[in-house]
Amino acid sequence: MKKPTLAIAAALAGATLGFGHVAIAQEQTATAQFVDQSGAEIGTATLTGTSEGVLVEAEVRGLPGDNWVGFHFHENGECDPQGGFQSAGGHFNPTGREHGYRVDGGPHAGDMPNQYVPADGVLRAHVFNSAVALNEGDAALSGRAIVIHAGADDYESQPSGDAGDRLACAIIE
Repeated sequence: MKKPTLAIAAALAGATLGFGHVAIAQEQTATAQFVDQSGAEIGTATLTGTSEGVLVEAEVRGLPGDNWVGFHFHENGECDPQGGFQSAGGHFNPTGREHGYRVDGGPHAGDMPNQYVPADGVLRAHVFNSAVALNEGDAALSGRAIVIHAGADDYESQPSGDAGDRLACAIIE
C-alpha cells in the first residue's frame, strides 16, 4: 500500500476539520477607569470578550482592607461621584431575572461573586462572567458600568444584594 503524500494528507485533514468546526470569535477588549467618591482615579479594569463570556481583570486601590465587597455590572454607563454613583443605575439585568445566586430565577447578568480586598486596600481580581458579552446583543457591556460596593453581596436580597454604598465606579469603554 502506498503512503499518502503530504499534499493528500493535508487535504484530507482539512476536509475532516471542515465538519463540525466551530468558529472561535476573535477576542475583543475594553477598558474601564475606576473613580472613587471624590472623583479621583483609583484603578483600572481590562475586559476581554470571548465566545463564552467576558473576563474582567481589575486592580483598584484605596478600598477598605480586610473586607469582602460586592462587584457588579450596572445598567448605565454613568459614574457621578457626587450622587454616590447612583447614576450607574441598578444591576445590569437584560433578561429580567431575580438578583442573586441563592434565589430561584437568579442571577442578574450583572451579578458577580464578591471579591476580597486584603489589608493593603488593593483589590486584584480576575472574574469571568458567562452571562454577558462585550459588544454584541442584549447582554452587551460596552458603555455600561462596573461598581464596587462597601460590603459583601448576600446573593439573595432583592433587588441588589444589600451590598451597601457604592465606593468605586468605572465606565466600560
